[in-house]
Amino acid sequence: MPGLTPLGLSLLALLGLTVGAPLCLSRLLKMQGDYMLGGLFPMSSAEGTGFGDRTRPESITCKRFSGFGLLWALAVKMAVDEINNGSALLPGLRLGYDLFDTCSEPMVAMKPSLVFLAKAGSRNIAAYCNYTQYQPRVLAVIGPYSSELALVTGKFFSFFLMPQVSYGASIDRLSDREMFPSFFRTVPSDRVQLRAIVELLVAFSWNWVAAVGSDDEYGRQGLSIFSNLASARNICIAHEGLVPLPQSHRTPLGQVEKLLQVVNQSNVQVVVLFASARAAHALFSYSVHSQLTPKVWVTSEAWLASDLVATVPGMAQVGTVLGFLQHSDPLPEFRSYVAAYLALAADPAFCTSLDAAQPGLEEDVVGPRCPQCDHVTLKNLLAWLTNHRFFAAYAAVYSVAQALHNTLRCNASGCPARKPVQPWQLLDRMYNMRFHARDLELSFDASGNVDMKYDLTLWMWRGQEPEVRTVGIFDGQLRLNRSQIKWHTLGNQEPPVSQCSRQCAEGQVRRVKGSHSCCYDCVDCRAGTYRRTQDDLFCTQCGLNEWSPDRSTRCFPRRPKFLAWGEPITLGLLMLLGLVLGLTLAALGLFVRHWDSPMVQASGGPLACFGLACLGLACLSVLLFPGWPSPTGCLAQQPLFHLPLTGCLSTLFLQAAETFVESELPPGWMGRLQGWFRGPRAWLIVLLAVLAQAALCAWYLVAFPFKVVTDWQALPQEVLVHCCMHSWISFGLVHATNAILAFLCFLGTFLVQSQPSRYNRARGLTFATLSHFIIWISFVPLFANVHVAYQPAVQMTAILLCALGILASVHLPKCYLLLWYPALNTPEFFLGEGPGSMGETRENQESVTLDPVSPPPVTPDPDLQSGARAGRRQHLGQSPSSGGEHSGQRQPPGPLKARVSTTDRNAPARTTAVASTRDRAWQACIQAG
Repeated sequence: MPGLTPLGLSLLALLGLTVGAPLCLSRLLKMQGDYMLGGLFPMSSAEGTGFGDRTRPESITCKRFSGFGLLWALAVKMAVDEINNGSALLPGLRLGYDLFDTCSEPMVAMKPSLVFLAKAGSRNIAAYCNYTQYQPRVLAVIGPYSSELALVTGKFFSFFLMPQVSYGASIDRLSDREMFPSFFRTVPSDRVQLRAIVELLVAFSWNWVAAVGSDDEYGRQGLSIFSNLASARNICIAHEGLVPLPQSHRTPLGQVEKLLQVVNQSNVQVVVLFASARAAHALFSYSVHSQLTPKVWVTSEAWLASDLVATVPGMAQVGTVLGFLQHSDPLPEFRSYVAAYLALAADPAFCTSLDAAQPGLEEDVVGPRCPQCDHVTLKNLLAWLTNHRFFAAYAAVYSVAQALHNTLRCNASGCPARKPVQPWQLLDRMYNMRFHARDLELSFDASGNVDMKYDLTLWMWRGQEPEVRTVGIFDGQLRLNRSQIKWHTLGNQEPPVSQCSRQCAEGQVRRVKGSHSCCYDCVDCRAGTYRRTQDDLFCTQCGLNEWSPDRSTRCFPRRPKFLAWGEPITLGLLMLLGLVLGLTLAALGLFVRHWDSPMVQASGGPLACFGLACLGLACLSVLLFPGWPSPTGCLAQQPLFHLPLTGCLSTLFLQAAETFVESELPPGWMGRLQGWFRGPRAWLIVLLAVLAQAALCAWYLVAFPFKVVTDWQALPQEVLVHCCMHSWISFGLVHATNAILAFLCFLGTFLVQSQPSRYNRARGLTFATLSHFIIWISFVPLFANVHVAYQPAVQMTAILLCALGILASVHLPKCYLLLWYPALNTPEFFLGEGPGSMGETRENQESVTLDPVSPPPVTPDPDLQSGARAGRRQHLGQSPSSGGEHSGQRQPPGPLKARVSTTDRNAPARTTAVASTRDRAWQACIQAG
């Protein structure tokens, strides 16, 4: 064979096609060498054989030919020929092989397994306590292909620690080193294949699938691994079932029918079929017969490469078939190699030469190796050569050859003299061993697996046979060529949808219904929460410093919220502050300019100016509320407002008390209490009131201090930074001093009977205290119910309105008269001096009028008149006998006063000048009040 050229091989192949005689291909399945390799291949199947009816352990006849098994065996033969003809591995040594058919049945595979373990040169397996020096016929075994057989032979060979390298058994259980210490494979574990299947489902958003497996070790373990992997990726299995294996001419169609009915009723469009070829054949045979709705079938490698399933009549009607096959380097010369051997097997001269060169095949022991192989033609094998890869079997030979090369310590110049090598000696070399097969470098890991890629393949039907098309690759990540996939749906372009529920919109999470996580309702994420991933079942809470709107997929950073200087409400309050402060300063300036005028003196003089200054300071305290809150600012807000307001209200209290004593008490009281309303004693009262308020504020700051608080819950999108009030009771007590002062002012002026001929001071004080009470009583519910963010603005408004109420009720009317009616700025109008005012008593005040047409007033009693006059003098700080005259003399009336006769009741009521003056005064009071 080494001397044959490709042209010669082709000619021989053509000759083989024309020869009708049987081939001698089965005789090529054994070749002697220095070191022998065993091989197990599914070159036929026992379909239709009733194993359950066996009563004797007789030989089993395998009837149905499988081209895959023969081609895997020829791939092993080609690899041995390359190694023997090359110098890279085992130079100077020759490998031999002994290849058998397993019939895809464990019972059949056990017979050649026993032959492999027979003692070299005999057919016997001896029983020893120690098999260390035991030399079996072969050093290692290539195969078998199926996981079912590998589970049986793997335990058997592991007892003798004979290396076994499978080219197709992918069940994950074989990775267990304790149970299968001598098992290796040149295909990845099923776990890798199932991970690729799960990634395929995720790529097409198929989360509602059926999972079906064969009722054997391969299918059960595959479904178990798939269920775990699918659950981790939120893929729901609508139904999970097992396909029973056909037995002795009977297929349990009732179980298959029930399984397909459940799959069809579950409304799934995708079925994951992880089954052996025989189980898949039974399932699809009934599926085609019962005309099951076409679906997407995601397959395992075990039946995707099987001609048993591909040749089911009507298989093209089942839908779209997708599956993963092991990716491998191509073997471009393999076709010509197969053709050459078929040609040689058809040459009678060559077959005759084999009888002389090759020892007996021991068919009397193991039976015919592959009787169907002697009737195959190249045309029969073309479909299998096109649709499958044989690199795994080819690479398995190179792994054993590399281990033997390392064990013998061979080098480029050659190997040591041939010496016996026990199978267990190869194991130490094979663990974590690197080897080359063609241009691909492979290595076994600690579990005996290799890391290889998978090709995603699609069955494209051309007549009655499928063409395998590669549409993607999986090497840890799935890469798809979607444009190459033709679906069974209308138009063949769009993949079917297999979902229990629709995809939730942005900002919605799933509320699971029932036992399947893929059947759910979509629920909106509320403000303050968000959906992190598309598969979330619960909304994720944003952090303290973050916020989110409804139905959000992310959180946003919170901005600090406080009463900023640039806000419209703050600007409006600052304009109001400018107005109130400007009026206050204008009134204070006007009072200072007219310091000696009767109006200023009647208002208290320096006490009035002090009260205006305090009112201005109270207004300025509102500047502590806007801006970023600070601990110092929070502590200073209340004292810097209440202390100036106490100073202002204490001056009003003195004026109210003076008005009450003057109008409501006997005349003698005025003289005794005059010193407490003006002069140093009055300042003492003001000082005591301010000190009382200062003590209350100090207690308040110590017991219930204001603190800067960062509130994360008050506002949905911002973080509120504000001064926190700890106690409403303590906050109310701070207002107690000012409230008492205002209440006393109200009591002292509310019921006072004013004199018509004088400025009505009581009315202004009454309105000032009323405005104070109305503002602060309204402040309480408004402050308690308004949002915390706007409480500083409410307090600023109350302070400014309170100041404006006092200013408008008490001080501005006086300023109005001072500017527009300077003629009324007289002692008679503001201080009450003169005969008209001094002659009036409480008994006749109601009868006095300024109406020019009214009758003259009743002349008062002279004694009462003199008493009243004495009281007025004391009110001005004069003694009854002051003025440069003795006590028995009376001062002449002022130029504008009219003397009322106390004896002549028939005299005219008033002179015309006096009537005119009083009329103007009355009109001015009405306008000013």
